[in-house]
Amino acid sequence: MSTNIVVSMNQPTAIHRKDYRAPDFRIETVDLDFDLLPEATLVKSKLAIVPAGSGRPLVLDGEDLQLLSVAIDGRRLAEAEYKTDEHGLTIATVPAKAFTLEIETKINPKGNTQLSGLYQSSGVFCTQCEAEGFRRITYFLDRPDVMAVYRVTMRADQKACPVLLSNGNLVEQRDLPDGRHMAVWHDPFPKPCYLFALVAGDLAVNEDAFITRSGRKVALRIFVEHGKQGRTAYAMDALKRSMRWDETRFGLEYDLDLFNIVAVSDFNMGAMENKSLNVFNDKFILADPETATDVDYAGIEAVVAHEYFHNWTGNRITCRDWFQLSLKEGLTVFRDQEFTSDMRSRPVKRIQDVRLLRSRQFPEDAGPLAHPIRPDSYIAIDNFYTPTIYEKGSEVIRMIHTMLGEAGFQKGMQLYVERHDGEAATCDQFVAAMADATGTDLSQFQRWYAQAGTPEVTVAGRYDAGSADYELTVTQRVPPTPGQPDKQPVQMPFGVGLLDAQGRDIPLRLETGDAVKDGILTLTAPTQTFRFKGVPEPKAISLNRGFSAPVLVKAKQDGSAQAFLMAHDSDAFARWEAGQQYATELLLNRVADPARAFDPAFIEAIGQTLRDDTLEKAFIAEAITLPSEDYIADRMDVVDVDGIHAARRALWREIAQTYRPQLEAIYAANTMPGPYSPDSTSAGRRSLKNAALSYLSELADVDAGLRRLIHDQYAKADNMTDRAAALRLLVDLPGTEREAALADFYQRFADDPLVLDKWLMLQAISALPDTLQQVTALLTHPAFSMQKPNKVRSLIGGFTANALRYHAADGSGYAFHADRILELEPINPQVAARLLAPLGRWRRFDAGRQAKMKAELQRVLAKPNLSRDVYEIASKSLGT
Repeated sequence: MSTNIVVSMNQPTAIHRKDYRAPDFRIETVDLDFDLLPEATLVKSKLAIVPAGSGRPLVLDGEDLQLLSVAIDGRRLAEAEYKTDEHGLTIATVPAKAFTLEIETKINPKGNTQLSGLYQSSGVFCTQCEAEGFRRITYFLDRPDVMAVYRVTMRADQKACPVLLSNGNLVEQRDLPDGRHMAVWHDPFPKPCYLFALVAGDLAVNEDAFITRSGRKVALRIFVEHGKQGRTAYAMDALKRSMRWDETRFGLEYDLDLFNIVAVSDFNMGAMENKSLNVFNDKFILADPETATDVDYAGIEAVVAHEYFHNWTGNRITCRDWFQLSLKEGLTVFRDQEFTSDMRSRPVKRIQDVRLLRSRQFPEDAGPLAHPIRPDSYIAIDNFYTPTIYEKGSEVIRMIHTMLGEAGFQKGMQLYVERHDGEAATCDQFVAAMADATGTDLSQFQRWYAQAGTPEVTVAGRYDAGSADYELTVTQRVPPTPGQPDKQPVQMPFGVGLLDAQGRDIPLRLETGDAVKDGILTLTAPTQTFRFKGVPEPKAISLNRGFSAPVLVKAKQDGSAQAFLMAHDSDAFARWEAGQQYATELLLNRVADPARAFDPAFIEAIGQTLRDDTLEKAFIAEAITLPSEDYIADRMDVVDVDGIHAARRALWREIAQTYRPQLEAIYAANTMPGPYSPDSTSAGRRSLKNAALSYLSELADVDAGLRRLIHDQYAKADNMTDRAAALRLLVDLPGTEREAALADFYQRFADDPLVLDKWLMLQAISALPDTLQQVTALLTHPAFSMQKPNKVRSLIGGFTANALRYHAADGSGYAFHADRILELEPINPQVAARLLAPLGRWRRFDAGRQAKMKAELQRVLAKPNLSRDVYEIASKSLGT
């Protein structure tokens, strides 16, 4: 089928990794002087520059800057001695030896809706410089391999901005005439400009301290809007636990005497690890029982840890260029996942991480935006803050950890820090440290960094009763992705286990006589056969235990084997996985044949899980939760949106009908009196209770008593976890209870924009037929603003995640989506680009939906003067 594709005339050019060249100039010190005014901030920079001897002109990056003056070694340059354009400043002739460059610019923080560079959020001056925001503050070599020592002077109105913060140590502060004051900060550690931070405003503070293992006292401060400092206690506790854990687990101690966090309401990302001055989206700092759910508390714990851990894996050692982004992000995600695993339930955390990977990264790997964790090219680097870089990057680090073991991995980390502390490093250098520290050949493993796509691993087992041998044949294939049609086999650890008839693990010994250490096989070839000797006849085989590799496993196991694994597998992840794959198979069969009955063995296996009081409650909640509609869709060649929804609801209902008494008993037993606690045990009880209520809600359409139960939980809840869980169920139940609860929620939290994000999201993901009309109406509600990224992600992003209503056959969801992208793109192109991705999955749907999705992408791409961010996503999504 031919397609007429309309594209923008001015097509941005790509940047390629192969073209990397070391900078022509070093910048050794940076002196920045800010005179902070909302619409006319003056920025003076004084740069100590050392040429590298290339003889090339000095080309500095700059965007949306008003240049006031340029001087070299104290001499102001005439306009003929330099030139500016929309991308930067070029000085053709500069001294051949070290010189000082002084630049003065004017910027408009209040008008900076992109929230990149220096901007204002609720009256607070704030910066976001990663990836390329510093060039929106002053002209500079805006690249991560240019590292300098910074000294920052700020002047501002003392009443409007009593708090003046930057990186490093406060070395001077004093009052000035006319009601202004100043502060000077100095960061002794060289850093790239993307780690520069400045905050100035009227903020409250929560102060604490941490004593390092060497006995130094570190002052800890979290700055927030006035009246919200009481909601920072959990974040402060998470910070202290993160600092202690990094000392204990990795031997890494904090290196300054001050650590500041600032929470703002307008932020393009979750948080930013600027050296000693982390800036956070306030959703990852603020929490109390009335306003935050258990998921929010867990998110705060993880993100606070993540940004703190960046002090060593991102700040002290940064990335040489943006193609190496996963060097810091994948490694630090692995570290924060390990931290949460040690703080909470390791099996449940692993399940949650895999759920996230499958829902976000696997579709990316299978679509037009697929890219390796170390990309080869990009148009806008902001588009590469992706699940592949973060979550798949973490899985690649985890595989190294699995293959080397904890001791070997720590040796590699120590060597990596010794070699590269204070440097801008590469992914290859990280892998080399791991290999050199342990004497391990990781040359084939490095293909994970270069190849996109999710490997498919096909497994076939054969038991020979006569010889008591079990033969396992494993085949791997990495599917083609855009720009990479042919792939090579990758090295991976692959966890396996054989269970006997009593559910016990059978010891595995290869024909060479070697035991299979920790049940891990190493895959390297397209096809490998492993023979285990002296094996009693196994009842079932457990595959990819612990999700040892981020792959799709294909194996023929009947329902009885999967049910057996659900009940007996000693590996908690594999036990959960057996249920997920069993349910997926049943649901796919039901989509293909709506009259087909569900396997009673699966229903019984769910019942057995409900009755097993030896299991963690949080694990039971995960184990009885069916695969998501998106996950089922990813297993289909052509997605049947309505069929998937109907099949999943039918299975949910059958489980609810079968186990209603048990579900009601679980609900009652886990309804806890007493004050709320965010600890993992209490959170596990609430997750199981609300999972039971979710099943019971499937019967609420015919049982008024269950409807009242849900509404009563909403009305009587003493914590946001239970209140939001009940409201999530009510938004799918048309009637007076739904409308009353939505109205009550808004009235309760009308003055808390962060909580109202939940209110917007819950309405956006409703399964009711009029959801799009409701979402459209909310665009003009006071709770929503297109200039607030959190609001946009909650309402518009929430709706695009609502598979049933977003993929309406008439294309109305797609049109709404494209309209919002076109509206948002001139305001905040970064957020607009990140929201565009769902339209790029058009190839997965029927011809009618394909045509409508492509038409909307073409409409976006045809917009004049389209930003690089949105252009890249739209063009790649169409395959142009």
